[in-house]
Amino acid sequence: MAWLYLALAALFEILFAVSMKQSHGFTRLWPTVLTVIGVIGGISLLTLALKTLPVSVGYPIWVGVGTLGTVLFGVFMLDEPMSPVRVASIGAILLGVIGLKIASPGAGDESPPEISEAAPTPG
Repeated sequence: MAWLYLALAALFEILFAVSMKQSHGFTRLWPTVLTVIGVIGGISLLTLALKTLPVSVGYPIWVGVGTLGTVLFGVFMLDEPMSPVRVASIGAILLGVIGLKIASPGAGDESPPEISEAAPTPG
């Protein structure tokens, strides 16, 4: 379930970034509303995902997928330029996201570590 939350959080991250651009500095109402929805949805779902995923995996994947989606949206929907350097950078981000996912087998099945206070040592 954590990976589903993370995927949905990344979609909200893309909504946030794209609608923030379209809000023109929060001067347009509906894009501003979508920006706020994107922030609240993304952070809320990321928080749910991080209940079981390690933060060192969940957060970078959220940022990476959000970045990839935002770049692709900009290129295909907003006619932003694509260059060889941008393609290589997208590839690097994608490899990093895949690497983090591979490096965390079963991370979604693990319980978060317990944080407990250490007993004072006699001394």
